[in-house]
Amino acid sequence: MTTLAHQFEQYGAWRTGVLQSLAEFQSWLQQHDLYDATAEDRVQRIQSVLRSDRLKVAFIAEFSRGKSELINAIFFADYGRRILPSSAGRTTMCPTELRYDEQEPPSIRLLPIETRLQEASTADFLEAGTSASHWHSVPLDPSSPEGMLAAFQHVVETIRVPPAQAQALGLYHEEDPDAAYAVDAEGMVEISRWRHAVINFPHPLLRQGLVILDTPGLNAIGTEPELTLRLIPDAHVVVFVLAADAGVTKSDLELWRGHVGAGHRRGCLAVLNKIDGLWDPLKSQAEIAKEISGQVTSTAQVLGIEQGRVYPVSAQKGLVAKVTHDQTLLARSGLPHFEHVLSDQLIPRRREIVADQVHRSVQDMARGAQQLLQSRRRDIVEQLFELRGLRGKNHAMVKHMLMRVQGEKEEFEQSISKFQALRLVFGRHSADIIKSLQLRDVRRTMRNAREQMKERFFSRGLREDMDALFAQLTTLITDADNKISQLHQLIDSMYRRFNAEHGFTLPAPMQFVTSRYVAELSEILQLVQSHFGAVSMLTRSRPNLVQGAFDTMASRVLENFRDLNRDIEVWLKSVMTPLEAQVREHQKQLRRRVDSIERIHEATDTLESRIADLEEVLNGLDERSGRIEAHTQRIIRPDGADTVGAQLAVA
Repeated sequence: MTTLAHQFEQYGAWRTGVLQSLAEFQSWLQQHDLYDATAEDRVQRIQSVLRSDRLKVAFIAEFSRGKSELINAIFFADYGRRILPSSAGRTTMCPTELRYDEQEPPSIRLLPIETRLQEASTADFLEAGTSASHWHSVPLDPSSPEGMLAAFQHVVETIRVPPAQAQALGLYHEEDPDAAYAVDAEGMVEISRWRHAVINFPHPLLRQGLVILDTPGLNAIGTEPELTLRLIPDAHVVVFVLAADAGVTKSDLELWRGHVGAGHRRGCLAVLNKIDGLWDPLKSQAEIAKEISGQVTSTAQVLGIEQGRVYPVSAQKGLVAKVTHDQTLLARSGLPHFEHVLSDQLIPRRREIVADQVHRSVQDMARGAQQLLQSRRRDIVEQLFELRGLRGKNHAMVKHMLMRVQGEKEEFEQSISKFQALRLVFGRHSADIIKSLQLRDVRRTMRNAREQMKERFFSRGLREDMDALFAQLTTLITDADNKISQLHQLIDSMYRRFNAEHGFTLPAPMQFVTSRYVAELSEILQLVQSHFGAVSMLTRSRPNLVQGAFDTMASRVLENFRDLNRDIEVWLKSVMTPLEAQVREHQKQLRRRVDSIERIHEATDTLESRIADLEEVLNGLDERSGRIEAHTQRIIRPDGADTVGAQLAVA
């Protein structure tokens, strides 16, 4: 098993283990009445993160660099032949995603190129609920390599259209000297038949959540904003493929600087492919190694990155070596070393990010449960203090204590009435915040800006309009942030009041921060500006340039606001839940105290038996507190699961 496959298997096992431990913790909390709406929300979010987690690797290169062959060598060698089409010249004609969703049958879904004429991004067509009629589906038979190869050929299909149609699609401009698609002798232009391809394939790594993005060259990237503005930036690792026999060409450098982020983006690797072209039989191994090293050094200098980030490989020889089980050739191809680096770049970093999200949510769950236990413990201790004080006292003293506790109960009932009034104020403020960020208003703002930009003829004007749009969107968030701060002050005063008046020990409610969503808007704007700067104004007619980039940008903006709305709603629930839970718990405990003293007063229960019962309950609460900590550690530190499991078993 390769290092990459092994680490993926371990990562999948870790996620499965966390889900299992989380389910056990959830069940235990429910069993002991420590599970509330906030805990339910956190469990669902953890489950969503773990089950839908994807690790995305984008392969980017100009044509004839061996990119598809590299993907075959790394991921599909076990099939004993090439799966992705790989031959001399251009093969990948449209962006292709390889992933696996067990809810769908193995297939290739192809989005026709004509959808570029519609006001929708690829992401819009991919969203659940979108009509399947837009997509052309080709079934896949994973048990038949020949059948799969034939099916994969659909991805590279082209059509010939008149220049006017190609221009309407944004794929041709007669004044563009670098147009990749020239008019042939019959006056037609060859273009890709498909805009996007999604391959649903039950490969072991894809089952574990790997997503592979295979991209076309510079021209296609320039004409499909989805790649520049969404797919490439969202990738966890970008593999930029060059060819040793061609060196770093002008188009390679333009692709690198304009779309890969000049190599400075986190998780970007450069692969110098086709080093077997330097395997001269008339040279010694030392001479060949020196020449390859020189190519690596030169490539690193041109790209402006460290030499250690350029990896020399021969994808073709590596694939052959894997198929023929030639370990000597495999080692010489450099492929195992690159796979090791790829796995080190991709999986540990992703696990660290996901684990951090899980840890924070689980610790919040544990904190909420511990607060409820602490409230119960405090009330039990108060009851024990009262009841022990009755030892040796007469009937009148018991009655006096009963009246005092009943007074406390009535006083707390009055506080609850005030709490309900504040709860209504909280509800009005919450509704105002949610209303200020409604997606329909954001969509309307985007539509108005889109129509205005259609009239622009100069890139400077477009950038000014885009700056104004994002300033308007940012203002929406900052205004909401001010309202959230005011609401937080109200909530904080409620917490302090109940802590002071009723002995609660609730920590200050957390503050919701909108800076992450403002930063996301800023990042989207930078990507859009980079896209307009990188794409020649002659490459596409103005309406297509504005429409394609705007549709993709709008999709990302709406996704950001959708996340913001969801997270605010979660926050609004979570900040009130601890106080509401404490109020309910304290109310129940006061009723129990009154009931307990009434029973003693009426001689229906003995004092000593009641004290013994409460002491037993108190010991049980201490034991449950330890169980919460053990469950938490089992989830956030699965490597020590055996030890923690033993603690849970003993407990």
